[in-house]
Amino acid sequence: MDKKHTKHTNLVKKHNDNFAPNEVAILGTKCGVIADLVHNVSKRLSNYNLGYFDASHAKDVKQGAVSEYTFHHEGSLQINTSSPVNKYEQRLQFYNHDFIFINGNHYQGAKQILILDDEKEASVKKRLDQLTNIQFIIKLNEDSRYFDCLLERLPHIKNITSYTIDEIDKITNHIHNLIKENIPPVKGLVLTGGKSTRMGRDKSELVYYKKPQKEHVKELLENNNLETFYSVREASESLSEIQDTFLNLGPFGGICSAFQKDPNSAWLVMATDVPFVNNDLIQLLLQKRNPSKVATTVKGKNKDFPEPLITIYEPKAYGKLLAYLAQGYSCPRKMLINSEVEVIEVDDNLIRNINTPEEFEQAKKEINS
Repeated sequence: MDKKHTKHTNLVKKHNDNFAPNEVAILGTKCGVIADLVHNVSKRLSNYNLGYFDASHAKDVKQGAVSEYTFHHEGSLQINTSSPVNKYEQRLQFYNHDFIFINGNHYQGAKQILILDDEKEASVKKRLDQLTNIQFIIKLNEDSRYFDCLLERLPHIKNITSYTIDEIDKITNHIHNLIKENIPPVKGLVLTGGKSTRMGRDKSELVYYKKPQKEHVKELLENNNLETFYSVREASESLSEIQDTFLNLGPFGGICSAFQKDPNSAWLVMATDVPFVNNDLIQLLLQKRNPSKVATTVKGKNKDFPEPLITIYEPKAYGKLLAYLAQGYSCPRKMLINSEVEVIEVDDNLIRNINTPEEFEQAKKEINS
C-alpha cells in the first residue's frame, strides 16, 4: 500500500488561540467602554505582559510609504504600520504576551467576555456566531437584560458567571485565573554530548556522586517532579532522549531541539559541568520562576552575566532563540542578556564550572569532604 505523501514535516504545533497564545474578545457595548475596561484591568495586572488588539476608528487611512516605530526613552513604543491583519503574523507579534484582549466588535477571539448593553441588541444579534466560548458576562447596569436572541441560541446563558461593570476587582480576578490556567508546565533537559575538549573526556560521564553526572542531574530534576530528558547528539531507542536536530550549535541547538519536541512546555535546562548545583538551588529556581518573562536564570553574585545552562526557558524563549539564530547568533547567554528575564543571584561557588582534569579532581575532593 502506498504511503500517503505529505509535503511538510509533522512538527508539534505551539498552542495558539486565534491571534495569540491566550486571548479573550470583549464585545457587546461601545468600543470606548471596552477600552476603559481593558485599561482598568491591565493596571491591576501590570506584572504580566498584556496587549490590546483593536481596530482603528479613523475614517480615512492613507497607505503609508513607510512603517513608523516611535520609541519613547522610558520604554513605550507607538507603531503605525501598513501591514494587514493576518493570524500568523499576529501570532508572531503577540508571541511574548501572556494575555491579549481583543475588541470583539471588530475581531473574533477564541474566548469571549460578553457585555450586556440594552442599546446594543442588534450588534449582539449580528455576532451570535462569534459567541463560541463565553468566559463570563458583564452587565452594564444591574438590570441589564438577556436578549431573546441570546436565550434562543444559548439556553443556559443565565448560568454563566456574571458581574456588573463596576466590579473591577472580581473581573480582574477572573481574568487573572484565565492567565494562570495557561501557565505552561516545566520539563527538565540535561545537556549531554558536548565535546569536552579541555576535559579530554565526556563531562556528563564524570562521577562526583557515585554515578555518572548526567544521571545525578536527571535525578535532581526528577526529584522535583519534572519529566526530564537527555539532550543527545545521536538518539538511541530511549524515550528519555531528545536528539539534537539543530546541528553544530552546541547547547543552543539542544535547547531549540527540546522546544521543537514540545513548544508548549517551559524547559529547565541543566549542564553537567556544574556539580555543586544542589536540590535547594533547583527548588529556588522553580519557586522564583517568572513565566511572564522570557526566562528565569541564575547569576553568580560576583559575575557580570547570567548562567544560561542553569535556566528555565519559557515557551516564548523559543521564538527569541530562533530570531537570534536568524541574525547569526547561537549563544543563549546573548539572548538572555538582551531580553526580559528574571535573575536570581546565588553564591558563585554553587554554579562553578568544572572544565579540566585538575578542576575535576579538586571538585571531587570538596564534594567528598
